[in-house]
Amino acid sequence: MEYKIKVAGLERILPICAVNDELSIAAFVIFGDVELTVACARDLLKIAPEHDVLITAESKGIPLVYEMARQHSENRYLIARKAPKLYMRNVFSTEVTSITTVNRQMLFIDQNDADFMRGKKVLIVDDVISTGESLKAVEKLVNEAGGTVIGKMAILAEGPAKDRKDILFLEKLPLFNADGTQKE
Repeated sequence: MEYKIKVAGLERILPICAVNDELSIAAFVIFGDVELTVACARDLLKIAPEHDVLITAESKGIPLVYEMARQHSENRYLIARKAPKLYMRNVFSTEVTSITTVNRQMLFIDQNDADFMRGKKVLIVDDVISTGESLKAVEKLVNEAGGTVIGKMAILAEGPAKDRKDILFLEKLPLFNADGTQKE
């Protein structure tokens, strides 16, 4: 089963994958698709609010936030990591549950990132927003670090996220039943 989507002027065929016995999703994976990454970054920047810092959660948002920073001539972007790294000092953490990840996970930033975003306008970016749990976790880290979240955006808003007024996105992505038919 597949789902055809057009985003940033490009068509892609997404495989439909079961999340559980009642829910399937169209898997949107930006990794390795340079043309799509460049086009989506370009179109997101057209609607992005003025910001000082871009941040994303590891990992699928990384190529997107990199490309947005590159196109916008920003020399640095931040990543909320899934695990603390040896070079990270004075780590901040928060828990997150994602629709595409089986277990609960943690997100981390360190003092260096916190210092960089303190007092600045921070734009949270992701590839797909579904439940919004990843966004909420990154927003918590930004707030704890002293940054000000001025916007949240993604390439796609999945399922009920399409009705949220607090996010900017390029296209809607439906949820699917176990048999591959679209949910209402």
